[in-house]
Amino acid sequence: MRSTALGSKGPQVGAIGLGCMGMTHAYDPAGRDDAVSAAVVREAVELGVTLIDTADVYGPFTNEELVGKALAEAPGGGLRDRVVLATKVGLTFAGGNLGSTGDLVRNGRPEHVRAAIDASLRRLRTDRVDLYQLHRVDPEVPIEETWGALAEAVAAGKALRIGLSEVSVAEIARAQAVHPVASVQSELSLWTRDALAEVLPYCEREGIAFLPFSPLGRGFLTGSIGSVDDLPADDWRRTLPRFQAGAVAANQALVQAVRTIAERHGATPAQVALAWVLAQGRYVVPIPGTKTPKYLADNAGAAEVALTAEDLARLDALPAPTGTRY
Repeated sequence: MRSTALGSKGPQVGAIGLGCMGMTHAYDPAGRDDAVSAAVVREAVELGVTLIDTADVYGPFTNEELVGKALAEAPGGGLRDRVVLATKVGLTFAGGNLGSTGDLVRNGRPEHVRAAIDASLRRLRTDRVDLYQLHRVDPEVPIEETWGALAEAVAAGKALRIGLSEVSVAEIARAQAVHPVASVQSELSLWTRDALAEVLPYCEREGIAFLPFSPLGRGFLTGSIGSVDDLPADDWRRTLPRFQAGAVAANQALVQAVRTIAERHGATPAQVALAWVLAQGRYVVPIPGTKTPKYLADNAGAAEVALTAEDLARLDALPAPTGTRY
């Protein structure tokens, strides 16, 4: 796979990254298989998918454990030094309730960050993470205080660089006044384009990497979800407005437009959707999630899809989806 820079001052990574959340969290609980997921992580590295993204809250904790084990125990020797390993801090479950993503709460207290980085390093079986990200800004804690604690992790050698997730331009600027922001992670896809208005242009100007999560519209843009019944009964997406019966039907028009362009390129809808995301900026590195070898290879192939100016214009002109994000 071709590589790109993780921001103007960052390391080289594969143009497509790997989001690991669904391996242990939120999506299709009955379909999870740790052995297969570990194999996907290892195969990703062989394909050149070298940005591996996880978080302490995924599981919680089990996602970091899975990723750490997959990298450390790879046949033929560990893969840790061949990847840019990213994790996150700042979300926890209220009252220890692990049953619903709706029970997530924000925790940006410096003491929490200091304890969390050490715990993440243990689970990931490493002495440092390449990118440590604030998962969400805690409205009860000034961002300067939380960011200062992440900067302490850099000073201690526990993190090589630090990033933010789901933030405004004003919040990025406040953090930058304390310590350089290496990356910003936010949702971006053909059906979620909010970041194109201000955040992504700001990141481009500042040389900050932009890491789109859910670049395939939580799987919808692959064309594999024709109705809400195509989702497992206990899948978190069933709670989201865009996956309700009427919205799924209305949003099929987006998938059909992507499918038409994909057929012209001999590509899959997923590859076209990812290629559009890649075209949004120099330092854009999408992190589609998968726990399936087939879809991993499909996603990696998106880096070789060259959309024309006409393709991009048609995709840019697609209407907003029916239904809100959450």
